Amino acid sequence: MPFGIGSQNAKTPLDNAPPADAASNTEQVISSHLDEHLAPGESNGAVTQRTVTSDRLKTWRDQLSDNHILAAGVGVVGLTAGLAVGRKALISLAQTTKQHFLVTLEIPIRDQSYSWFLQWIHQHRRNLAQANLAPVTAENPQVSPFLSPIKYLFTRYTPRVHHLSVATTINKHDNGSISTSFSLLPGIGNHIFRYKNAFIKMERTRELKNLDPSGIPWETVSLTTLYSHRHIFNELLSAAQAHALKTQEGKTVIYTSWITEWKAFGQPQAKRPLSSVVLDRNVKENIVNDINDFLASGKWYQDRGIPYRRGYLLYGPPGSGKSSFIKALAGELNYDICLINLSERGLTDDRLNHLLINLPARSIALLEDADAAFANRKQKNEEGYTSANVTFSGLLNALDGVASSEERILFLTTNHKERLDDALIRPGRVDMAVEIGLATEWQVRKMFERFYGGEESELEPEWQARVKAWCDELVQALKNAGAFDGTGKGISTAELQGLFVYHKRSPKDAVAVAKAITQSSS
Repeated sequence: MPFGIGSQNAKTPLDNAPPADAASNTEQVISSHLDEHLAPGESNGAVTQRTVTSDRLKTWRDQLSDNHILAAGVGVVGLTAGLAVGRKALISLAQTTKQHFLVTLEIPIRDQSYSWFLQWIHQHRRNLAQANLAPVTAENPQVSPFLSPIKYLFTRYTPRVHHLSVATTINKHDNGSISTSFSLLPGIGNHIFRYKNAFIKMERTRELKNLDPSGIPWETVSLTTLYSHRHIFNELLSAAQAHALKTQEGKTVIYTSWITEWKAFGQPQAKRPLSSVVLDRNVKENIVNDINDFLASGKWYQDRGIPYRRGYLLYGPPGSGKSSFIKALAGELNYDICLINLSERGLTDDRLNHLLINLPARSIALLEDADAAFANRKQKNEEGYTSANVTFSGLLNALDGVASSEERILFLTTNHKERLDDALIRPGRVDMAVEIGLATEWQVRKMFERFYGGEESELEPEWQARVKAWCDELVQALKNAGAFDGTGKGISTAELQGLFVYHKRSPKDAVAVAKAITQSSS
């Protein structure tokens, strides 16, 4: 029947379910599969949990790989960290290499070698430039680029300095003329130069915030070269010193105090011959012999515990040759002169003591017009007197106190010895007092012969006789005026020199003027 046939072909949802035995077989397959992956003592639940966790991790990695922005950020951070580590490693490697293969010498501005080096580097650069431009000679052989190409490159193409600073020098010549010279020095920054086939890096720095009491910025020069060339520093500094001494050869440097330091006053002056100063008979020789004996007796002073100091007092009227003699003496001993001005504004007892203790090597301390410094002194306390700046007791302690300097030669000059305190000129502070008075007859004759006589071998007998006659005439005129009898009507050596210089080509006119002056004053 249709109805029956239809009922037999129709299927219900239960008809689609797997058979009971088929479901049982599926569970058995899964269970057996899990059993194969079970660890000893591990249950099926643990395996299921591990599978879920693995799926979660896989999901995080998949998300990271799928997020390009996040991946790029992680990469940038990693690259930056790697570069930072690499940079630190390179810096550490560079510092280690520098410590092992390079050596640096630092020259501060307050060291005496600083000015020596700057003068030397200017001359060294000029010498290199002249050598490269000069023609090939036996004294200046050029390196062949074919035989020694590397040496030729080093010699010919030495690094040049492009940042310069100027130092202006005013030179005063013996004839009174003045000329100006300019020194081009390496400026602030880094420079490279060559010295004896060694390349040296020079770094000149300036600290504008760090000023000395005089307002000069603090500067430093640092020289760097290979450690194997470290011996070149001693040679370079020795060459700089030799160059500085050569520029001062035959000259006397005059120092003045500047705050707490000694600084050269102007340019070095030509040494004055000791023979150009005419003092009375044997006066000059006695002082020179005493100083030479003092300089040769250092060990004698030390063995006996005596302070190694020597003080001299030169007193006499103005123009008698005191200062001229000290300058000529410094030239004879190859010494410099340090001027001490007790009336200097701001000079205190401590500064004076500091300056005397730190005198430059091979120098004479000169205190001129010692009487004028305390002319208006007044009693301050029981210990001494005071002037505007330095106290009298402070001066005494600086000259002969516990902290006073050793190996010192001190000269005091005065026009009025009677105004000096006995404590200032006692032995130990002044060891030798010498009067430099007005011109004596012996001095007049010596000066006249020096200006007009010259060497006898160079003069004709007739001229020698005339010079002697003029000299006798001048001496007689001065005698008639009472210049040599100690009455105070004499003539100073400075006045005689001025007269002879004005009439340097006519001794007859000089005598005539001198006679006229003496006659009018008598």
